[in-house]
Amino acid sequence: MSDIISTVFCFENACIELAMDPPQYISNMLEKEKENNVLRQSRNEEFQESMHLYLAGNHPQLTTERITDEDCLVLYKTLETNRYVRSIDLRYNLITDKGATVLGRLLEVNKFIEELNLMCNNFGSEGAAALAKALLTNTTVKVLRLNGNKIGNNGGMCFAQALQVNTTLENLDIGDADLTIECLIALATVLRENKTLKALNVNRPILWTVQEEPTDHFTRMIKVNKGLRELHMQKYNMRDFGASRLAENLVFNTTLTYLDLSCNRITRDGVKELAKVLKLNTPLKILDLGFNRLEDDGAMHLADAIGTYNTTLECLNIVSNKIGPKGLCSIADALNFNSTLTSLFIWGNIFDDSVCMAFAEHLHSERLQEHNCDIRTYVVDGKVYLSQTGYILRRHYYYAPIFGDDVPEWQIRGEHPRRADHSVLIINQEEECK
Repeated sequence: MSDIISTVFCFENACIELAMDPPQYISNMLEKEKENNVLRQSRNEEFQESMHLYLAGNHPQLTTERITDEDCLVLYKTLETNRYVRSIDLRYNLITDKGATVLGRLLEVNKFIEELNLMCNNFGSEGAAALAKALLTNTTVKVLRLNGNKIGNNGGMCFAQALQVNTTLENLDIGDADLTIECLIALATVLRENKTLKALNVNRPILWTVQEEPTDHFTRMIKVNKGLRELHMQKYNMRDFGASRLAENLVFNTTLTYLDLSCNRITRDGVKELAKVLKLNTPLKILDLGFNRLEDDGAMHLADAIGTYNTTLECLNIVSNKIGPKGLCSIADALNFNSTLTSLFIWGNIFDDSVCMAFAEHLHSERLQEHNCDIRTYVVDGKVYLSQTGYILRRHYYYAPIFGDDVPEWQIRGEHPRRADHSVLIINQEEECK
């Protein structure tokens, strides 16, 4: 099956075989794809060789129901030999261990699916084990997102085992999944040798210690890893010791371009060591330090590195760090000497007139583009103020708009909501009295 017609035919046969009514959401999205193909043919456009099957449960204009375990069985019957559907988006649905196990079987038999998004469903370690088992034999899946599913220590261990064998997976998202110290150490150990994985999200583990053992293992892994490009370590209770250990080993890393250390407890001493890494012009392009406690001194350490040495960093996030006017103005001054840093996020700190004027100058001169920062200017009674915009780092990670100018390519567009026509019945008071 290499086109939408055969895919729809197989979907209908699967529903008949299972003696169930066709799931309306799946049916609607396949029909939508069929209509789009007809439009392409009428415009003499190129034939589409693959399809992104969008079945996210948080699109209010597409569905009032969500995908269940029974629907996963229909998907398995439809796609087990299908080569047209290459990616599936099943985020925010009602899939439990039973449904995740079925999808694991699908990955074992299907040799064409490249991406599977199961963020924010309702399965645990059993479903994660089935998906990890599929990775032992699957050679096509490159992106797997399981964020928000409570797979726990057992699920994390299964993926650590799978990464010892799998050589095709490039992006693994198991953040906010109740990982524990044991599986974090196992993952860090495996990634010393794995050269295929390029992005890893292990945010918000369940830690019962303040000794920063997981952080220490990940820092040692970073020193020798030759494949990882993106690493997310939010909510690790990381302090200055962990940040310093990270800085010591980042010096030797030649591949990491995106480091997320937001929502930790890093202060000026920890960021001082990270600033030393920036001065060495490592490959790091995106550094997320939001929701720490850098304060003025920490911001000044970053400004010194950005303004005098660094020529590689492109994006810096320092939101909500209790940085005052002195630190923020030093960052603004550093932009005058740095042409590489084009994205900057500073909201949630302490602004005064000097900060507003300093960043208003960069915004008006277009040194900072509005879509690359989280502030804009406005004037009241001749005085300049800053306001927050909707642009944040990874702004389409959990949710994306369905209409407007900010809709990403993968998001299915909706229609502008129509305003209800309200008609108010006017009753003559004299007639009402009668």
